Amino acid sequence: MAAETQSDADTENLTLVQAVRDGLHTQMEQDDDVVVMGEDVGKNGGVFRATEGLYDEFGENRVIDTPLAESGIIGTAIGMAAYGMRPVPEIQFLGFIYPGFDQIVSHAARLRTRSRGRYTCPMVIRAPYGGGIRAPEHHSESSEAMFVHQPGLKVVIPSTPADAKGLLTSAIRSPDPVIFLEPKLIYRAFREEVPNESYEVPLGEAAVRREGSDISVYTWGAMTRPTIEAAENLEEEGIDAEVIDLRTLSPLDEETIVESFKKTGRAAVVHEAPKTGGLGAEITATLQEEALLHQEAPVERITGFDTPFPLYALEDYYLPEPARIEDGIRNAVGF
Repeated sequence: MAAETQSDADTENLTLVQAVRDGLHTQMEQDDDVVVMGEDVGKNGGVFRATEGLYDEFGENRVIDTPLAESGIIGTAIGMAAYGMRPVPEIQFLGFIYPGFDQIVSHAARLRTRSRGRYTCPMVIRAPYGGGIRAPEHHSESSEAMFVHQPGLKVVIPSTPADAKGLLTSAIRSPDPVIFLEPKLIYRAFREEVPNESYEVPLGEAAVRREGSDISVYTWGAMTRPTIEAAENLEEEGIDAEVIDLRTLSPLDEETIVESFKKTGRAAVVHEAPKTGGLGAEITATLQEEALLHQEAPVERITGFDTPFPLYALEDYYLPEPARIEDGIRNAVGF
């Protein structure tokens, strides 16, 4: 499902990181309870400049530079959210989030249930994630599956600038905590027209990026573009691949996932996280449970490896790229 926009709306040609900044700005203008906080998000504008200019416009009480203490950042945001604000804490890299993991899973995700609905936790934890930019250790992890496993959390990953703004708007307006992961490999990789007005892309709805009849390929984030490229390359071989961009990993759009598989009978999942325990396994299990009688071949998982994320020399080898994605799709179609 595409972003909900009006055909006559004014637009701006933005990169993904600019669209994130635009989404934050739009919601801060509309709602005084929206507060941005994190390390260097204020005067410096964030490590990737996703909050650039917000400090000058909204001031230090709404764009808050914090100490280098992830547990403190998230814990403070939980308290703000419980008392009616809508904080948007930034963690500089997903690999830095682990000191705050206890706050997320023990408090943010459980606040609604443990208070029997008296409190909710409307907060959005933003974090750049994923590899491909030649960053050092702890800067390139794709640990999204850890958060999908936690009841009470929503997990969102955009792959286009227009979706980034619309999904972020929906996340900020959500009454429950959202982990909003931004694939930094494509922060500035391309531009597209993004409406200047406020709009929502619904959480929990996947997007069919390319229709096809031979195999369903499921992916998200930075892996969406190489997957589409692989699908287009395989068209010359007579393989017609459908590409589904999940956009929201929790809740999963099981209806779109299953209906595509019923049409094609074959599937592949592409993600840069390690294979074992990754979302590819959950998607495969869902297909087995909901559409086994339509299955024509084993589901291919085209993923990162079960190793720590490597340094520069092996980074491109670790990440699924079009040639490796093509091989996986061929395996499933040729079974």
